[in-house]
Amino acid sequence: MVKEMTERRTPGEFFNIREALSKVNLPSLLTISRNIGIDLGTSNTLIYVRGKGIILEEPSVVAYKKTSNRILTVGHEAKAMIGRSPKGVYTICPLQHGVIANFEATAEMLRYFLKKVFTRYQFIKPSITICVPSGVTEVEKRAVSEVAYECGSRKVFLIEEPIAAAIGAGLPVFEPMGNFVIDIGGGTSEVAVISLGGIVVNMITKVAGDYMNQQVVKYIKETHGLYIGDLTAEDLKIALSKKENQNGNEEAHFEVRGRDRISGLPIILKLSKNQLKEALRGSVEVIANTVKMALEKTPPELVSDIINKGLIMTGGGSLLADLDQILQEQIQIPVFISKEPLYCVVKGTGEALEHLDRYSRVLMKTSRNR
Repeated sequence: MVKEMTERRTPGEFFNIREALSKVNLPSLLTISRNIGIDLGTSNTLIYVRGKGIILEEPSVVAYKKTSNRILTVGHEAKAMIGRSPKGVYTICPLQHGVIANFEATAEMLRYFLKKVFTRYQFIKPSITICVPSGVTEVEKRAVSEVAYECGSRKVFLIEEPIAAAIGAGLPVFEPMGNFVIDIGGGTSEVAVISLGGIVVNMITKVAGDYMNQQVVKYIKETHGLYIGDLTAEDLKIALSKKENQNGNEEAHFEVRGRDRISGLPIILKLSKNQLKEALRGSVEVIANTVKMALEKTPPELVSDIINKGLIMTGGGSLLADLDQILQEQIQIPVFISKEPLYCVVKGTGEALEHLDRYSRVLMKTSRNR
């Protein structure tokens, strides 16, 4: 039987099979699938696949069922449940201030996202590069890498967020000159001076997007006696940050729906643009002071470069209304918002993946703790 099957195959037929396989280009598919970058953020998680670009952007939220501790959903659907979930269901954000606060939930969340990415080639163990704040401890770095290994990663590399943000913003991080960057995310705002591929000075504050949401909730409660949730506060902050609400018309108003503190009844309140800015004023001052402290610690030669090049803003928080103008007035140097600031960190990670030889020195290789 084997002999007969072999005899039926002519040299030309074998050639056609070989030609067909070559058209599949399996090696390139493996290359694409085996290298991914992750911006594991407090508010959102973004995944970059080598050769494909950014293919996933989801909130870093997990919804559980209390009785069985079973995951119900992750990402957008879980975020929509915050403040609206029924009894027996709770939502958590497994990352706090840029680091892992709940190891098991983070691992489950990341595993869920990776399954969405690898629908056809799940048998391939990928190499994963994950962004971490520059101020994290060795224990926190280990926690991040262990999560990736738990999800089936073959190799895990870490890259510091300010460097990834600078690369994503197109700055020459390997040149002997000062690159001044601020990345305002959900859990932290990080300021860094980068030169020759390394961080010379960095300052971190926990005043960032999530803290701003809490300040809006607090302001509306104290000044108007109205209870609102974090998602409502976030929507107000985003509305204030939109371009159409930043220019002109200072009398623009934003509708807020919540529960009255005294009567307990639902009411609708209109807040002016200036009132919302007042709610965020304290947060803006802290960020400005953090930038100032970083400049005070910067060597004079690098300050000279920074005066010419200015401060580059990345992260979703950089879109906050008038923040760039306020910082420019405070530090007396030009301030620029990068192109697509929400994606600078993950794009920088992707750039490092696409050109591993060039960026290998900014990647920290990890090993699994067995």
